Amino acid sequence: MSAPTALRTVDTDVHCVPSSITDLLPYLDPYWHDYVTEGGVSLSPTQGGAYPPAIGVGGRPVTGADALADRVLDPAGTEVAVLGCTATFQANRNPYYEAALCRAVNDWLLAEWAARDPRLRVAVVVPTLDTGAAVRELERLGGQPAVVAVLLPVRTDAPWGTIAHRPVLRAAAAQGLVVTLHAWGRAGNAPNSSGITHTYLEDYLANSQVIAQAQLVSLVTEGVFAELPDLRVTVAECGSTWLPTLLWRFDKDWKGVWREVPWVNRPPSEIVRERFRFTTAPIHLPADPVQAREALDLLDPGLLMHAGDHPHDHGPGAGRLDAALTAAERDAVHGGTAAAWYRLG
Repeated sequence: MSAPTALRTVDTDVHCVPSSITDLLPYLDPYWHDYVTEGGVSLSPTQGGAYPPAIGVGGRPVTGADALADRVLDPAGTEVAVLGCTATFQANRNPYYEAALCRAVNDWLLAEWAARDPRLRVAVVVPTLDTGAAVRELERLGGQPAVVAVLLPVRTDAPWGTIAHRPVLRAAAAQGLVVTLHAWGRAGNAPNSSGITHTYLEDYLANSQVIAQAQLVSLVTEGVFAELPDLRVTVAECGSTWLPTLLWRFDKDWKGVWREVPWVNRPPSEIVRERFRFTTAPIHLPADPVQAREALDLLDPGLLMHAGDHPHDHGPGAGRLDAALTAAERDAVHGGTAAAWYRLG
């Protein structure tokens, strides 16, 4: 990993979304124009309710680079922002359409966003139903200077550590891209091991906490980092203060059954602290400053990277975090750690 740069403010999770499917038509093959228009296929700017009206700026992400600069980047003094569009997470189960849609979204991000604002970096999206198409998309765009990550849904048919997904992770590592596991995924996928939930509260909690932990455990225990020792993984919009208790149990159980996973040849907590980083939105900290600092000492502020997470409003966690950090830690969280992680310069 390269040394941190002098960047002071890096936002590692900024959302944008097409205003409708028509925004993407210039980037879709003519065949898919007919598929979309004649089949009545749409693309929801609120992503099926993932952006309810009360969550922040207008209830949905901005739909243009100028608006993002005026309403988000400039007021915060952001020097670099990692842009992600999760609209493809809700794509239908036609693998050919999903691949075409991901390609269109990526070209749209590069042409309509990154090319218009030099502060923007892109987390490209790839199809989840066609591994070969996902690899080809990473090979097509991995060398673009603005592309720094690949955005993968945390909710999947099978954990990302399973061998079937390995070609995608291998391609990301070969291109030097950070794998970003981001909250949400296809609505038809159960958000926890017990099946489909029945309320948004249960769904949101399981999606952003339980599944993220399962994906982290999968990546480590399936030997991903033994095969790909340079792979970097960001866990975005899934919290982080659950990590200390998970790692304590992970190390404890590994000591008893390590023979089952010989490729995990050191405590899992060491692998996680080297190969994972977590965005600060949301972060759940106690209101009491002393307790907040104690929670951070268990977590390790060196694992955290600032995220404004536009347009979401996650409450007072970010303010509590800043108040509990030392000046040096604050500089690292707001810029230095992300600059090194994403190799910005």
